[in-house]
Amino acid sequence: MRTIGSQVGQSVTFGCWLTRRRSSGKIQFLQLRDGTGMIQGVLVKEEVDAEVWENAGKLTQESSLYVTGIVREDPRSPSGFELSVTGIEIIQIANEYPITPKEHGVDFLMDHRHLWLRAPRQRAILRIRAEIISAVQGFFDERGFTLVDPPILTPSSAEGTTNLFHIKYFDEDAYLTQSGQLYMEAAAMALGKVYSFGPTFRAEKSKTRRHLIEFWMIEPEMAFVDHEESLRIQEQFIAHVVGSVLEKCKPELAVLERDVSALERVMPPFPRITYDEALDLLKEIGMDLPWGEDFGAPHETAIAEKFDRPVFITHYPASFKAFYMKPDPNRPEVVLCADMIAPEGYGEIIGGSQRIDDPELMEQRFEEHHLSKEGYQWYMDLRRYGSVPHSGFGLGLERTVAWICGLDHVRETIPFPRMLYRLYP
Repeated sequence: MRTIGSQVGQSVTFGCWLTRRRSSGKIQFLQLRDGTGMIQGVLVKEEVDAEVWENAGKLTQESSLYVTGIVREDPRSPSGFELSVTGIEIIQIANEYPITPKEHGVDFLMDHRHLWLRAPRQRAILRIRAEIISAVQGFFDERGFTLVDPPILTPSSAEGTTNLFHIKYFDEDAYLTQSGQLYMEAAAMALGKVYSFGPTFRAEKSKTRRHLIEFWMIEPEMAFVDHEESLRIQEQFIAHVVGSVLEKCKPELAVLERDVSALERVMPPFPRITYDEALDLLKEIGMDLPWGEDFGAPHETAIAEKFDRPVFITHYPASFKAFYMKPDPNRPEVVLCADMIAPEGYGEIIGGSQRIDDPELMEQRFEEHHLSKEGYQWYMDLRRYGSVPHSGFGLGLERTVAWICGLDHVRETIPFPRMLYRLYP
């Protein structure tokens, strides 16, 4: 249906579903959907065979059919076209459809997620998600990155095993991955600049609007790249993704009634504040935190409200950051890291850092974090055999989709969300 504009005046036949039917006596109006878009079909009783008219009258919501008609221009239509129907072949008359135009509760809609996906809003979100994925891959592919696939089953964790799903791997313990980062570091030592794109899992008993149990991550790792250069790449990356959605998803953003002016401001350079400066900012608005405590969602939202585009918070205390983050040489109690906080209250969408490249310091971190040297022997080898300065970051796809689409909850950002109390369908 996306190409129907090139067939004005021609007779076309295509498979579709009926979204809605209404009649004004001698005219029937059919809202038809084929998966790529929607068009209104118009039947005039005196212009079609009696069988065609009767078949149209039998159609229920979500019935499937082949429809034949002449494509006409219609400036009143959202698509700019309508179909003068001349033939209908019914494939199936759908049973009474459970999702009606009336309001439904969230639990009901999630129980019927397999059908809810057909709603215009949900289709728009999934198309934007697909465009974001395409833009992500295009950004890295065009800049010489190599796509590498890390394992989903791992013997160890990038950030401790507290929030991981434990499974038995024959006679050994294993975990569903929470990040492919460590493996991507190995790939970067072979290929220079790499990225992964795949599912990750967190066994967090969280019910917030920002969290899913299963979500997708984009994780680049870059050899010979320091913290400063990594920040520049990150802001260019986000600007590219947002720009692609603005350019290619105008109809979908309109369906979502998204304020695109907020997205149009997403242009580098992005503002940067240190952890210390963020504490001062919070103190000014009555949200005091002691030095050495991490930010929660309310703190991130309050900080983001001071800026009109994503903001980097840099140089967090080493005490609550991951073991592999490189200390600032001028101030070793903080690390060369940054979280990118999205505007409009969507929280962290990117976390990244320069990685420790000194083998002695990495050994020290293993001891401080009580990590198994045997389990991480291969990771230590990366520091023993040609260690170089390197940096990387991870983007959470679903939070990014939620922000760009302007959604209230991440559950709508993925076709079948996995949440604390949601494994069906």
